[in-house]
Amino acid sequence: MPSDEPHRGDRELLFGLDDRPPFWIALFAALQHLLAVFVPIITPPLLICGALKCDVPTTTTIVGLSLFISGVSTWIQVRKVGPLGSGLLSIQGTSFTFVGALIAIGQTGGLPLIFGVCLAGSAVEMIISRFIPLVRRLIPPLVSGIVVTLIGLSLVGAGAFNCAGGGAAMADGSFGHLRHFALAGLVLAVILVLNRSRNALVRMGSIVAGLLAGYAVAALLGRVDFRPIAELDRVVLPLPFQYGLAFRWSAFIPVALLYVVTSIETVGDITATSIVSRQPIAGPLYLKRLAGGMLGDGFNSALASVFNTFPNTTFSQNNGVIQLTGIASRTVGHWIAGLLVLLGLSPLVSGVFALMPEPVLGGGTLLMFGTVAAAGIRIIASQPLDRRALLILAASLGTGMGVVLAPDALKALPEWARHVFASGAVTGGLTAVLCHALLPAARE
Repeated sequence: MPSDEPHRGDRELLFGLDDRPPFWIALFAALQHLLAVFVPIITPPLLICGALKCDVPTTTTIVGLSLFISGVSTWIQVRKVGPLGSGLLSIQGTSFTFVGALIAIGQTGGLPLIFGVCLAGSAVEMIISRFIPLVRRLIPPLVSGIVVTLIGLSLVGAGAFNCAGGGAAMADGSFGHLRHFALAGLVLAVILVLNRSRNALVRMGSIVAGLLAGYAVAALLGRVDFRPIAELDRVVLPLPFQYGLAFRWSAFIPVALLYVVTSIETVGDITATSIVSRQPIAGPLYLKRLAGGMLGDGFNSALASVFNTFPNTTFSQNNGVIQLTGIASRTVGHWIAGLLVLLGLSPLVSGVFALMPEPVLGGGTLLMFGTVAAAGIRIIASQPLDRRALLILAASLGTGMGVVLAPDALKALPEWARHVFASGAVTGGLTAVLCHALLPAARE
């Protein structure tokens, strides 16, 4: 039986949740967290802006705002402002969950439609946060694992597209050329090699190192034009509603469903952070943290839409850093938030990454998306896979991947239905929820 006592691991923390580490220790721990979350924060805006063919200034602004809002959102989660936030060392970042759907929405209605439906949809997660016990009963780990797996598998196609050269290569006729795959392969190889290191810092920085290695080789080969950076402002101040807002019900419905999905992910992430922080994983305090963290997620996603970037969610990457450093202090979270805000206000940082060649980004994202799918498979494998569970799994993967692999199968549907069911995570997730509710459980 779970208890209200803090969960104990194999070793005690060096600095617990309420401790205040010395300045240099806190800063060093914050930099390790930053290495783990920086690339995942900027990757969704890079993918969405690249798919929508946004110009360099627009991409630079949105990438910078993603870092800025992640910093503000992290401070809210860690500091706990009223009912908002978990009060744990919970790092916020741009969510991968929405990438596929937002690309499809943006191709029909542009950035204003994306920001409009994401702002409206954020209310869904805030409402769900008030019904945590009900959500946990309706959506068990098997269903959440299926959804996470489908998110990863659905995004692998975007990673492969970039490995082959992306939109720029499609335009100049070089799509699928060996030089694009060679560059993506270099990035992937560096990440894989460094990830096998026994040094924890090297493993945490492997994705950043792989992208920088690919970027450097591309620059040496003359495949990066840095001239647009000279035209960027030195500091960018966030402006609300810079690109406007629009709304369509057909675009809102899939986004609303994805907010349900990300709510499920948030429960898992906050639970994991509670475990590695030696905090309760049952009882009133735990449920309060789940509700506050999910409410914070919804509020921070609304804030992201107001300031021209994409929905936020709690990240799981920092849980590994807490385990490695033995530091779960809120003070470290404040440092992380400050560093993200500073990086977001500097167009130079976001501008450099906005110019990243698509094969370089593809080499990194291919592995990241595969990792997302693998995390979902791990959740599924942790559950008893009886005949009922296998039926739910088969039906969900079949419908979810079916609409991804054969999108034309939906072309006879009304526009709103195409928007809803075009996402593999939404279609497969809905199938999983319905099957869980309707298929009778095996009798004891």
